[in-house]
Amino acid sequence: MSDSEPDEELLGLLRQSLGIDGSSAPKPADTKVLKDAEYVYDHSIDVALDMHGTKAAAATIWKLMQEKQYSFKTWSEHTLHPKEKTEDTVNFIFLMDLLNFCFWSDHPDLTQCFSVDYHGQTFTGYWSLVAAIHRAVEEGIPITTPSFWIEQTECTDSLLTHVFRSSNPEPIPLLDQRIHCIREAGRILHSDFSGSVITLIHKADHSTASLVNLLTTHFPCFNDVAMFNSKPIRFHKRAQIFVADLWACFSGESYGSFHDIDAITMFADYRIPQMLHTLGCLRYSPSLENHIRGLREIESGCSWEVQLRGCSIWCVELIRREIKRQHPKAEVNATLIDFFLYDSMKERVGEGTETVPHHRTRSIWY
Repeated sequence: MSDSEPDEELLGLLRQSLGIDGSSAPKPADTKVLKDAEYVYDHSIDVALDMHGTKAAAATIWKLMQEKQYSFKTWSEHTLHPKEKTEDTVNFIFLMDLLNFCFWSDHPDLTQCFSVDYHGQTFTGYWSLVAAIHRAVEEGIPITTPSFWIEQTECTDSLLTHVFRSSNPEPIPLLDQRIHCIREAGRILHSDFSGSVITLIHKADHSTASLVNLLTTHFPCFNDVAMFNSKPIRFHKRAQIFVADLWACFSGESYGSFHDIDAITMFADYRIPQMLHTLGCLRYSPSLENHIRGLREIESGCSWEVQLRGCSIWCVELIRREIKRQHPKAEVNATLIDFFLYDSMKERVGEGTETVPHHRTRSIWY
């Protein structure tokens, strides 16, 4: 070997040490959401975690989950969640999570806020959206069919307004943004995934992280990112909850089969921070707490909002770790904890036993 020729053995060792050895297995996909949440927690000044409260909450949550036999099967027990395990159900869930954002009302009279009457019941919040989709399907409107979303001669804005009509004077919040999300998703599914949500899922090859990354890379309306200390922070709430809903609906099989379901975090919205505060896990600075209790709006993407969301993700991760530490054989992940906290908070809302309001942010992200 001449002095000018590279030593292939040394080059191979160098590549291997740097993790760029062509023969090595590719690294698993990573959404980076948990890593970003930890960064927010480390640099947060207006939201803090009470470690004693977080440990106590972990014990309480696990005890209640055991008593209620809470599992992913609980998802399908909700009246409005789809029960069939078909391709149509996949499309239903995709639309449901495409539009799963911002249902809170600032109307002083709650009897006048956005709601949907369906089968003799009145639904508000997230459930009003699910009820509206069911209602449209029963009316013969192919609202869950992606190809329909881009047929603007048939799927008109006025028809979509009719689909999401309210039973009260207040309309659904952010209707224009919801219509935009539907149109955008329809176009991207058509151009990039043969018009099929199933094709999108298959491309992820049973990886939750890969599916989240596909959604956030291809669909701008799923790319839930904010800036904090000049650093992009990924939350990806609706992309992650789409994966979680598939997993829960299909009981971890078929379209809900993922080998890395534990890779996703809790879904940073406005109900989980509210419940974590109620449980004594989160603490707010006086200025932030006064703002929230005063029912004043917090701007989407501002420092307060990023801290609320990021610290909530990290808090649920610590709760998960504490449960696993105390109960090594426990089958629990961030998804189940999120589902449980959300259901628990909604129970408190229904009972009128809230101790702190949720923060108020108008956003398509949650």
